[in-house]
Amino acid sequence: MARRIPVEIVPYDAAWPTRFEAEKSVLLDVFRTVQVQIEHVGSTAVAGLGAKPVIDIMLGVDDLSAVELRIPDLAGRGYEYVSRYESEFPERRLFAKPQWRPRAFHLHAVERSTRFWHRLLLFRDFLRRHGEVAVEYCEFKKRLAAVFGDDRDGYARAKTAFIEAVLGGEP
Repeated sequence: MARRIPVEIVPYDAAWPTRFEAEKSVLLDVFRTVQVQIEHVGSTAVAGLGAKPVIDIMLGVDDLSAVELRIPDLAGRGYEYVSRYESEFPERRLFAKPQWRPRAFHLHAVERSTRFWHRLLLFRDFLRRHGEVAVEYCEFKKRLAAVFGDDRDGYARAKTAFIEAVLGGEP
């Protein structure tokens, strides 16, 4: 059984972008024969924003089969394939590294044509441009962390209302 660790929001760490770039190099090597786009997403991608200390990476491909074929290669680089969310998010393949908690990276592999891809980038870019909303989001996440404790799924679902309010009717 997985060790349950409470959700913790920590102050922004200036090393997060560097850690992303190093891991991006690892992923580019795994996908060297496939056209991919690799983006730093989530709160760690927004300068000054407190976050869970896990780097969220979004890997964009034309077809998810390119990712599925490389599951063994990703495992060889320390990633665990987390299939349990596929019924909820069939357009995404989720990986976590290392294969045990605490995690250092979450890799969200999606097709670039999906709504998921576009909305994650739209939210990240909005927070980068609107520091006051980023501060509000950080405070909201801290309150949620206190309420949800080690219920990471509940915490993640609860953040959706804020994200939807920010994005409104954006496609």
